[in-house]
Amino acid sequence: TALTELARENKDVFLLTGDLGFSVLEKFREEFPDRFFNVGLAEANMVGISAGLSLSGKIVFIYSIVPFVTMRCFEQIRNDICYQNLSVRIIGCGGGLCYGSLGPTHHSITDIAIMRVLPNMTVICPGDPMETELAVKASITYQGPVYIRIGRGHEPRVHSASPHFEIGKGIILKEGSDIALIATGNMLSIAKQVADKLEGNGLSIRLTSMHTVKPIEKALILKAAKETKAIFTIEEHSIIGGLGSAVAEVLAESEHKCLFQRLGLSDAFIRDVGSQEYLREKNALSVERIIKTILQKFKKSKV
Repeated sequence: TALTELARENKDVFLLTGDLGFSVLEKFREEFPDRFFNVGLAEANMVGISAGLSLSGKIVFIYSIVPFVTMRCFEQIRNDICYQNLSVRIIGCGGGLCYGSLGPTHHSITDIAIMRVLPNMTVICPGDPMETELAVKASITYQGPVYIRIGRGHEPRVHSASPHFEIGKGIILKEGSDIALIATGNMLSIAKQVADKLEGNGLSIRLTSMHTVKPIEKALILKAAKETKAIFTIEEHSIIGGLGSAVAEVLAESEHKCLFQRLGLSDAFIRDVGSQEYLREKNALSVERIIKTILQKFKKSKV
C-alpha cells in the first residue's frame, strides 16, 4: 500500500519481482503496468535490471523471498548495486522462520549478516507493519542501497501510534533501568510481551526497536550500557553477524561494561519442520523461554 501511494506521487518509482508477490503486488501492477516487471525465476537478472533502471534515474524496489533476493544473487548485489552505490531498495519477505514449514532452503537466518557486511548497504528490519510502511517511505529519498527485511504479512502491530522513524535511529518503546531489551524485526512483538511479563516480576525494563541494524545507533546502545544493568538483544537470526553481533561490536570498543547476552538462533541449520511458533519454541525464542533465559542470566550475574 505504501509503495503504491509513493508510485502515485512519483512517476520514477519502479517495482520488480522474481515471480512472487501474488495477492500482494497486483494493485501496483494494475495501476502502473509500465513500471512493474516480473522477471521470473531469475533473481540475478532482476538485480542487473534494477541497477540499469537506477542508473537511468529511476527509484527501484525489488521484491522476493529473503534467501532468493539476497543469497541467490549476492554477487550481483555486491557488484551491480553496492559497488556503484546505487539507490536500489531490496525488499526481502519471510524474514527469520516465517517459512518454517518449507525447511532450511527457505529459512532466513543469515541474511542480516550477509547484507550488513556489504559496503554502502543499509540494513533495515522493521518491527511491525507501521515500521515497515515508515521504512519504505523513508527509503525513497535515502541515498545508496537499502535492504528491508519484512515478514509474510499479518504481523502484529506493536506501536499504538505512529512513532518517529529515522533510518539509523532506534525507537525506545519503554524506559527502564534494570534490563535493556534491544529487538529487531519480527521479534519486536515477542520482546514487548517479554518486557511486560518481566515488569510483572518487579523489574524495570527498557525496550528498544533497533529497526536499523546498519548503520546502528551507537549512542543508544552506549546509553543503555550506562543506565541499565544488563543488555539482551533479541532477533530471529543467527547470533553470528546479526543484531547481537552489531551491538557486541559497539560494546567491545567502548568503555562501558555491562552484562550482555545475545538471544537468537545458534550456529546450525534448523532441521525441524513446522510453524514459526513451533520453531521459535524449539529454538528458545518463545516468550516463556526468553524470559527463563534472561532471569537465569540476570540472577546469576548478581548485578
